[in-house]
Amino acid sequence: MSLGNTPERWGWVSQMLHWVIALLIVAIAIIGLTMVDLPNSPRKISVYALHKSLGLTVLALATVRLAWRLYAGAPRPVPGVPAWQHRTASVTHTALYLLMFAMPLTGWWFNSAAGYPLQWFEAFNLPPLVPEDKVQRALAGQLHEAGFWLLLLLVLAHAGAALVHHVVQRDDTLRRMLPRRRR
Repeated sequence: MSLGNTPERWGWVSQMLHWVIALLIVAIAIIGLTMVDLPNSPRKISVYALHKSLGLTVLALATVRLAWRLYAGAPRPVPGVPAWQHRTASVTHTALYLLMFAMPLTGWWFNSAAGYPLQWFEAFNLPPLVPEDKVQRALAGQLHEAGFWLLLLLVLAHAGAALVHHVVQRDDTLRRMLPRRRR
C-alpha cells in the first residue's frame, strides 16, 4: 500500500488518519453524551478529563490530516458518479473538516470560560483561550452542543453515502478508503 495518495485511492496515511479520527469522534460522542449524567465524584472529573484530552487529540490529528491532504492531494473522482454527488461530497467533507476543528475549539473555549484547568492526558496544561466569563461559557456551551448534533448528522450522512456507494451503486468510493486485502 502506498504511503501517499494515488490518483485511484487514498494512501495509508490518509486512511489511518481518517479511521483513527472517526473512532475518536465516536468515543468522544459516547463519553460526552453520558458524562453529564454522572454523579459528582472523582470518576466524573476523570471522565470529563478523558473527553477533553481526546478532543484535543482530534484537534491535533485534524491539523495533521489537513496538512497531509494539502500536501498529498486527493484521488480523482470515482468514474461514473454524478457531478451533483461529487459536489455534495465536497461540501460535506469541508463541513466535516470545519467541525473537526470547531468542536475541540468550542470545548476549549467553554472550558476556559468556565474557569476549569485543561490538561492533555495529565502530560501538560493548556492555557485558557479566554478569561472566566459566564456569558462566554453559555455561548461556547451552546455552540459546542449544536456543533455536536450537526457533526452527528454529517457523520451519519457521510457513512450512509459511503454504504450506498458500496452496496447499491457498487462503485469504489468506500473501497478507496479501506486497506487493500492481500491475496
